[in-house]
Amino acid sequence: MAAAAVYRSPVAALPVLKDIVAGPGQDSVDAAAIRKLVAGISGQVITPGAAEYESARLVFNRAFDRRPAVIVCCAGTPDVARALDFAEARKLPVAVRGGGHSRLGFGMCEGGVVIDLSGLKRVGVDAGKRVARAEAGALVRDLDEATQRFGLATTSGGCPSVGVAGLTLGGGEGRLMDKYGLACDNLLSAQVVTVDGRRVEASHDSNPDLFWAIRGGGGNFGVVTALEYQLHPVGEVVSGALMYAAGRISELLEAFTRFLAGAPDEMDALAQLLPSEQRPRLKIDLCYCGDPRMANDLIRPLRALKPQDDSVKVMSYLEAQSAGGFLQRRLRTSKRTLFLGKSVGQLSRRLRPPSTMRPHGARRSSYRCEGRLAV
Repeated sequence: MAAAAVYRSPVAALPVLKDIVAGPGQDSVDAAAIRKLVAGISGQVITPGAAEYESARLVFNRAFDRRPAVIVCCAGTPDVARALDFAEARKLPVAVRGGGHSRLGFGMCEGGVVIDLSGLKRVGVDAGKRVARAEAGALVRDLDEATQRFGLATTSGGCPSVGVAGLTLGGGEGRLMDKYGLACDNLLSAQVVTVDGRRVEASHDSNPDLFWAIRGGGGNFGVVTALEYQLHPVGEVVSGALMYAAGRISELLEAFTRFLAGAPDEMDALAQLLPSEQRPRLKIDLCYCGDPRMANDLIRPLRALKPQDDSVKVMSYLEAQSAGGFLQRRLRTSKRTLFLGKSVGQLSRRLRPPSTMRPHGARRSSYRCEGRLAV
């Protein structure tokens, strides 16, 4: 979901979408066609049998063991356009890979064309305007490291190895979302390659229908190659985890509910039920991006519940982000249920949806069971 396949207009795209994304695919592609593709791009084309093929087709969730006919490792926007043209001409399925972290394996397809953007990682920051521009292969860590040099940040997920493109186009939850909104709320513009090879900008002022579409319109409107974000001042935060003894779940969740009801927007809190040899344990992850001097008073009710382990302390935002990766390494063996929330139930505060759906500043506290990972 680093933004997959076609845009002409939301209506005109539908027949093309059926052919490209839902097409039958094939096990092999004519060698002459492959040679022509190789000659036309600046990046790399990887096909079955190549030394790099096995590693190039791996995604984070290895429950999805897919074998594409062609992997196009793009070196720039023209490569994306040529890969789309190649797939459309042969009615091949298309997958777009950014960080390769999709829990549903959207970054890889069977028998089709993978447009691999993972080599496009440049991040530029205009500190004066508080704006960052990230290529679609950049990871959360790339964006965070670039923006934090200037004491700035944007909502960018809580796992450093997630790709920013798929994260943003999927909504984009993160530690700063209660204060500054989701990643898609902070998206100022995006560069999109259409199915006919055109490069267009999507923003509130340019192609606004497309800008709406890529921020929750269902996907499959184009291949996003770069994203521009609004940044915010973020310095030290108070972050860490509180781990409680087995049992007491009902008592702890009731207390957590009361805590959320009075928490300010600067407080991000996530509760997880973790299995143990006895009974489930509750872990609460916290990140407070306000004045650190106020954090102890805010967290006192949770500490009064006597956690067995308390790692909450003042740290840099980068340190907080690097500590938050859930299963940061690829899994050699996994089950789909691991990523669908049946193995680990996460209970989190439900934060405001994108600003297009709800007025900024509207608040609601509730629980949501989730096991989702962004791309």
